[in-house]
Amino acid sequence: MKKAASAVALLGSLALGASLSAPALAGEGPSYGGNETVNTSILATYDELVTFLKDQDARQDAMTLEVIGQTVKGRDIHLVKYLTDPDNPTVLYITQQHGNEQLTTEATMEFIRSLGTGKNAGLLEGVNILIVPMLNADGAMGDVDFSLEDYLAAGDRHLTRYNANEIDLNRDHVAQSQPETQALHSRVLAAHDIDYAVDLHHQGTDREADGRLVSGAILYPTSPNVDPAVVEDSKRLGAVVHDAVNSYGWGHVAQYDVGGSADTIARNGLASQYDIATLLFEMRGMSDHEDPSRVLGQKSNGYLIRQTVVTLEATARAIADGSIENADVAVWDTMPVQQSRD
Repeated sequence: MKKAASAVALLGSLALGASLSAPALAGEGPSYGGNETVNTSILATYDELVTFLKDQDARQDAMTLEVIGQTVKGRDIHLVKYLTDPDNPTVLYITQQHGNEQLTTEATMEFIRSLGTGKNAGLLEGVNILIVPMLNADGAMGDVDFSLEDYLAAGDRHLTRYNANEIDLNRDHVAQSQPETQALHSRVLAAHDIDYAVDLHHQGTDREADGRLVSGAILYPTSPNVDPAVVEDSKRLGAVVHDAVNSYGWGHVAQYDVGGSADTIARNGLASQYDIATLLFEMRGMSDHEDPSRVLGQKSNGYLIRQTVVTLEATARAIADGSIENADVAVWDTMPVQQSRD
C-alpha cells in the first residue's frame, strides 16, 4: 500500500477548482477580441503539474508515475499509468503537444484525481489508462529559444505551440527528430499494447457549424496508410465523444475541417504505425497566441475544462464496459463539417 501523502497546495487547482458551469451555448461564450482577460497565471505551471502528479501517485494504489524522457530544456516528461489487467483494452490520452493548448491538461489533472476516488475508480476494472500530460512542457512554460514578445496573454509566462527548438511536435511523428516525440514513441507507443488514443488540442475561436460557433471538433485518421478496420474503430471512438458532449446543452461538436492526411500528424501516424484507433479533439480557443482570433477569454475556461473531462470519462467508460463496440459510426454521415465564420 502506498503511504498516505500529506496535503499538497496546488496553484494549478485555481483553474480546476473554478466553477465548471457552462453557458447555454458553449461555442457562443466569451471570445477575446482584445476585450476579455487572458491571464496565464491561473494555469498550472509545469512544476505544479509535477507536484500534483507525485502527490496523486502517493495517494492512489492503482496509479504508477514514470519518467519517459526529457524535453529540449531538460524537463522530465511523465507518463501516468493505470495498468490493472493486461487483458483489458488500453487507451492513451495525450495533452499539450502544443504548449499553448493548456486547458486539456487542466482537465486531465481533474480526471486523474477522480480515478483515485469512488467517482471513477470503477472504470479501472475494465480498461487500462495511459496519460501523457503536457508533452511540450518547454512550450507550455514559454522556455524557448525564440521570441514570444508578440503573444497576447498577460500573466507570469507566455505559452507557445512549438517546442524549444521551434518545432511543431504534431508534425514530427515520422522523423521523430525531437526528444519529446522520441520519448512518446519509444517509451509509450512502442512499449505498450495500445488500442485507442485521444489526442487533445485547441483550435481557433472562429469555427462554426449550423450557424453556431462550435465548442470543439473531432476527426479520425485520414491517412491512406491506415488499416480500414482501425479507421472504423476510430470513428466509433469519435461517435462516443460526439454523443457524450452534445448531450449537454453547452456542447456543439462538429467534424474537423483541416486535418490533412500526413503521417507526421499524431492522429494519422499513431494509427498507421501502431494500428491504434485514434481521435483528434480540437477544443475551442487557445491559452495564448500572437493572433487574437485564436485566443479565447478565460471566462470560457470552465466549460472547456468540463468538455474535456466529459470526453475522458465517456471514452474510458465506453471502452471499459464494451459499449464502444456498439457506437454508431453513422453519426459521421450527418455530423456537420466546421468552417470559419465570416
